[in-house]
Amino acid sequence: MPTSHPFGRALCAMVTPFTADGALDPGGAQQLAARLVDEGCDGLVLSGTTGESPTTTDAEKSALVRAVVEAVGDRVPVVAGVGTADTRHSVELARAAEESGAAGVLAVTPYYSRPPQAAVEAHFRRIADGCGIPVMLYDIPGRTGTRIEPETMLRLAGHPGIAAVKDCAYDLMGSARVMAETGLAYYSGSEELNLPLLAVGGTGFVSTVANVAAGPLRELLDAHGAGDNARALHLHRRTLPLVAAMMASGLPGTVTAKALLGALGLPGGPVREPLQLADGVTTARLVAVYGAMAAQD
Repeated sequence: MPTSHPFGRALCAMVTPFTADGALDPGGAQQLAARLVDEGCDGLVLSGTTGESPTTTDAEKSALVRAVVEAVGDRVPVVAGVGTADTRHSVELARAAEESGAAGVLAVTPYYSRPPQAAVEAHFRRIADGCGIPVMLYDIPGRTGTRIEPETMLRLAGHPGIAAVKDCAYDLMGSARVMAETGLAYYSGSEELNLPLLAVGGTGFVSTVANVAAGPLRELLDAHGAGDNARALHLHRRTLPLVAAMMASGLPGTVTAKALLGALGLPGGPVREPLQLADGVTTARLVAVYGAMAAQD
């Protein structure tokens, strides 16, 4: 099952657009998805962390997949987040995503219950066994409280339905080892590590910042792929101030991405509570940093 880039290379962790009154905005999602693909994304991830999956219903998740697949599914793979703290529920979401047209699913480590590694492994195997589309494991212990340990990754790599990893573990050694010993495709989920992960065998990225900067991030991938390391480093450094402003400002990336999308006149809309919209000062700072990046060659 695993290939070098089973879901593309430049993937956006897309926001879930809402209308002004907080309802799902399928039309806005289609508009944003088409723009992201036009700007260089060759895969989209829906209903992940950035997509506010904890506060969207199962019906909304399926409707979102159907809308985006209708808009761009013949151009790029659409991956649907199915992560919950409940294995049975995650399997149900994976089947629903498949029925709605998703090309793959993103499955996060069960959170809150802090399962041991044997239970983590069993959880992912149940999801992979329960649907007919490939699975991307989502390793983000800072949010879930539980790591997918490298030894667990090595075992899971033998499952024919498990194809990839979204890596937010901040363990370059562990990730490099799994890449070296398996066929799993590794996608950086932490933008500051996009280039370092590529250098040790990574496939690409699943990026929140790509909601507003898909072009420069795609250029980095292309430069690295062409062997132009100096250009890749230049592009990496070019995006770092925006990455810092969006991802290391004390606000969730969903909040900063939607603030910038709104300022740029693009679909996004409000966030759902408990998240809160960015204030005017924060939004102005984000716009200034974005403008400085866009002005560079």
